[in-house]
Order: sequence, then structure tokens, then C-alpha cells
Amino acid sequence: MGRIIVGWIPDFPVIAAGTQEAEPLAVVHRDAVVACSAAARQAGVRRRMRARVAQARCPQLRVVERDLAAEIRVFEPAVRHLEGTVMPSLEVIRPGLIAAPARGPSRYWGGEQQLVDRLVAALAELDLPARAGIADSVFTAALAARTGQIVPLGGDAAWLAPYPVGVLGVPRLAELLERLGIRTVGAYAALPEHQVLARFGADGIGAHRIARSQHDRPLSARTTAGENAVAYTFEPAAHLLEPVTFAAKASAEQLHGRLAEAGVVCARVEAAVDLADGRTLSRTIRHEGRLSALAVAERVRGVLQAWADAGLLEGGGERGIVRLVLRPEDLTAATGRQSALFGERHTPEEIERAAARVQAMLGHQAVVRVELGGGRGPGDRVRLIPFGDLDTAARPAAGPWPGRLPAPHPASVFPRWLPAQLTDSGGQQVTVSARLALSARVAVEEGYGGAAVDGWAGPWPVLERWWDRDQARRIARMQIAAADGRAWLLVIEHGRWWAEAHYG
Repeated sequence: MGRIIVGWIPDFPVIAAGTQEAEPLAVVHRDAVVACSAAARQAGVRRRMRARVAQARCPQLRVVERDLAAEIRVFEPAVRHLEGTVMPSLEVIRPGLIAAPARGPSRYWGGEQQLVDRLVAALAELDLPARAGIADSVFTAALAARTGQIVPLGGDAAWLAPYPVGVLGVPRLAELLERLGIRTVGAYAALPEHQVLARFGADGIGAHRIARSQHDRPLSARTTAGENAVAYTFEPAAHLLEPVTFAAKASAEQLHGRLAEAGVVCARVEAAVDLADGRTLSRTIRHEGRLSALAVAERVRGVLQAWADAGLLEGGGERGIVRLVLRPEDLTAATGRQSALFGERHTPEEIERAAARVQAMLGHQAVVRVELGGGRGPGDRVRLIPFGDLDTAARPAAGPWPGRLPAPHPASVFPRWLPAQLTDSGGQQVTVSARLALSARVAVEEGYGGAAVDGWAGPWPVLERWWDRDQARRIARMQIAAADGRAWLLVIEHGRWWAEAHYG
């Protein structure tokens, strides 16, 4: 990986909204603040804050709904200015944030610090307050841009180590890591990779590689961007932006389909239009996660509108757009992506409100959450807690738990024990003595799924809370293998047999 420079314009959505410097303003998206002015921050408004909470903290706050297309139109002149004065090509991560290779431009301008200074000065010429940072990866460079730093070559991992795990951009993972006592990027990077993959999945291993400043190995040259490019031809040439936007959405859906069939994902998409007068205009869009078909269409429309406002679509001869091409770049293997349980559109606060409404209609016990804890039996380790309640009876999973059921663990655990019976060859019930001796050889498991018994393991005694008369429990467990291939976990308590779990 080469060196990367990232340029950042703080609070660019506020700048695009055209606010006055002293005006408290917040740009919101889906009822959450995505950017706010300096005056609003002084009044206590913060990003990700609910619009109502922000207005409560600052009664004079002006709330504006985010307009991504308008932001793209406002930012496009700055992109063209940078390409004409600082570097020949760059990628737009989002309006107000760009990335570009730093090696060539830094040699031209005399060094990395000189490149940073030149980029900031070029945007200052357009009255845009900017910061820039350089590192070995886009992620680290974007973080360094917030403070205008240059990370030493090969020093991304050490530079990231003191940061909190929240900067990795996976909120649910960060919350879990903090509960586990892993609070810094360096502590997370120190975990063994195979254990991270087993415990946290694809999202966890992706964040772990970022923390360790590792990059995915490029794919074979046989899977090229040209093979997956999607083109749409307009006959006759399109003079309006609406049909081009519609074609961009359809082409983006086709592009995602091709990449999925090839088992790859792309880090950026180049959108290019061929004009009727022979010119070609292009813009590279970098992913923030997965760039959906609608997101591609929105960005293409914004860029086209900016080009139209600047007169770039007006040629000396024929007019109109004759061809649209979407070309994926920086292909890597698709490792899978776990979606949120309730979809990406819903925030935790919305889920809480929905759960409260269901509880109001169906009862407090109707909505529960699963909590894992300690215990000796398979059903003891899982607790169903009503949504909104605290688990006051939580037991630590680490133990120690002498007498815990050994592996293999059951495939399914019954919510309530089911009646069962163990008998010998004469039909008499098999019992367990105080010394854990069976009264006879087990022959038949009757009751739940009755069948002849091939073998068994146990019994294992469990004596819990003998000092508490109300909660004391004395049982014995046995694993039973039936002749038909099924297996059960049985429990005997007060002389009666029960089926606790099924092994499949």
C-alpha cells in the first residue's frame, strides 16, 4: 500500500446549507444530528444527538434536513479546483472528505508536509476551512486529518493504539469490547486473529485488521474491474438529468449483481459519462461501507448537476449524454456482511420505543432479551429478561461451576422439563441411589420419544444452594443414547425422571 492523503472540511453539511457563522444550525438525517455549526456546539449540540434533544439544549437552533445532492453540487467545484492545482486525481469519500495517493504529489511539491500545506491552502482559496493528514491507509489518514498530522511510514498500528475502540466505526462491536474490558485499539489489535474471527465474525475481523494496519491482499488479475463494468447507452442522447439518474440506479443494481456473482466487493466506483461532443467526464466515489444502488444514483445526480451548473455539459457542438459507465475499482474478496437484526435504518432508540409499545399491548413479559450467564445445566446459562428490566439475578459465566455438564452440549434445550421414564428389562423404573449407583441396567427410555437404550453416561450429581431451603436443588443428570440414533439429557429429581434437552 502506498501513502494516502485525506483532506477534510469540518461540518461541510453546515457549509453547504449556507448558514451564517454566528447562527446555531444543525443538519439532521433521520431525526439525528449529522453536523452542527460552532454556535450550536457552544450551546451543547452534538453529532448523533436527537433533533428534539438538540432543540431543547439550544432553543434558537435552526434545524435543516440533510440534502446530499446539494452537498455534492457545492463540493464538486472544490474537487475540480484540487485536481487542477494540487493533484491530478482524487476520490470523493463523501462531500467534504477526499482521499488521494500521496506519493506522486508529495514528490512534486517537495515533501508530505508541503503537500498537506498546499491542499489546505488550495481549499482556503475557496473560503473552505480544511485539514489534511497522511498515513499508510485511508482509515488512519482520515483520522489523522482531524488533527492535521502526518503518520510516519509503517507506523499506523502504533499511532492508532491509544485511540478508543469506538473510532473503528462498529458501534455494537465497540460496546461489546468495552464491556469485556478492551477499551483501546491497541488492546484489540493484540488479540489473536483466529479468536477474533471466531468470536466477533466478519465485522470484528475487519476492524481487527484496521487496528493492526493490515490490508487485504489484492485478487488475481483474472478478476478485473473491466469485466464487471456496467454501461448504459442513450439513444438519442439524454438532455435531462432524470433519465441519467434512473439509468444510474438500474446500472448500479446490475453492478452489485455482477460483483456478487464473482464473489468480490469493490472499494470505489468510477462514474463516467460520454458526451455527444466527444468529451468524457468522470468522478471516482469511494465506499463508506456498502454503496447501495440508490446511493450511487444520488451521487451521480449530484455530480451531474454540479457539472451542469458549471457549464461542463455544454459543448461547442452536439449536446447531451450518450453513455454512462460505472466501473468498480479496488476489488477484494467478499468476506460476508452481517446485517443488523432490525435493519440498518433503525436506531436503538427507535427499537426501544417499538418494544415498549408491544409490551403495552401484550404485557410486560411479551418482549424479552437473552442474557448469558453461569450455571451447571444448559438451561441455567440462558436467562430471558423482560425488555427494559435489569438482570438482578445474573450469575458470572466464568464460574467456577463444579458439576457443570461436560461437552458435547445439547442441540436444543426444552423451556420446561418434559416427563420421561427409564426402565430396566423387566419394566421396572431405574433409580439413582445417594451414592450415584443405578438400581438396574437401563433398557428402555419411555415417555418422551420412547426407544431402546444403547448406552448412557453418568449420572452426575448437582447439589445447589443446600443452605437455602427455598432454592436448594439436588438432582442427577444422565446422557442417554437411544437405539434409533437419538440422544437425550435426562434429569432425576425426587425420584422422577425428566427430559431436559435433546442432542439431535
